[in-house]
Amino acid sequence: MVDRLVNSEANTRRIAMVENCFGTSGQPLSVPGRVLVGEGVLTKMCRKKPKPRQFFLFNDILVYGNIVLSKKKYNKQHVIPLEEVSLTSLEDSGHSRNGWLIKTPTKSFAVYAATATEKAEWMAHINKCVTDLLRKSGKKAADSHAAVWVPDSEATFCMHCKKVQFTVVNRRHHCRKCGNVVCGQCSNKKILLPRQSTKPVRVCLSCYDELSTSKLENEYVDFNTSENKEKYNMDSSADDDSDDDNDEVPHNQGKVETMTFYEGNDSIHAVGEGETTPSKSPDPTGVSA
Repeated sequence: MVDRLVNSEANTRRIAMVENCFGTSGQPLSVPGRVLVGEGVLTKMCRKKPKPRQFFLFNDILVYGNIVLSKKKYNKQHVIPLEEVSLTSLEDSGHSRNGWLIKTPTKSFAVYAATATEKAEWMAHINKCVTDLLRKSGKKAADSHAAVWVPDSEATFCMHCKKVQFTVVNRRHHCRKCGNVVCGQCSNKKILLPRQSTKPVRVCLSCYDELSTSKLENEYVDFNTSENKEKYNMDSSADDDSDDDNDEVPHNQGKVETMTFYEGNDSIHAVGEGETTPSKSPDPTGVSA
């Protein structure tokens, strides 16, 4: 399917439209051999609450951004190399349904589709693209992934000391190693995690102790030593708790077309609950019959 689209005018036009929707806030996406496999709206679990995001699946990258005006304007573009991606299905729980984890060495998060059918389509297409990409490149799948952050709403007390209650004064912080929500005193150490960031990041005391005694080379750099503070020339008081998903960008409300996957010049649509058109999904394992 993807090979047929590589040099097609339809594919070139679709990618150009995605670039145009991001405008100057996004990076160029038109590169030789790249194919836009599908696109759609998924609900991303952000730090404070779930928010709709527009996702674009290419044969080598996964791109998502904030919806400013549906199908016309997006911003805050994020680009994830597919060779780093691993998926894990989530069980339905309460209002959280049709979800899965998108895990990479630098960032991991949960997303939710509108229907079970859309979830199956998304996961199957992503897994197929990842499998094909790894097979062609000869690379191995990532063996470690960043922790998924616990949403703020799920922690009223520090998950480390179990004593400090979060208030306007006692802010929530996230450990970049385990993803738990902790208080300032329980996360006053910083470590450089090369797989996640080029800057030292906040970790809880438990993870700090674990990393400090693990002796895993290239896994971390202790930023709390004077030698490394000088080496990396960083101010230890710098706050790295900024949440790039902490936005309130308006988006179109109401029923929207949430998923489209492309095959040749045709496309496969899934609109709402029970309103999917017939389609042949790739094998979730990435192995074609």
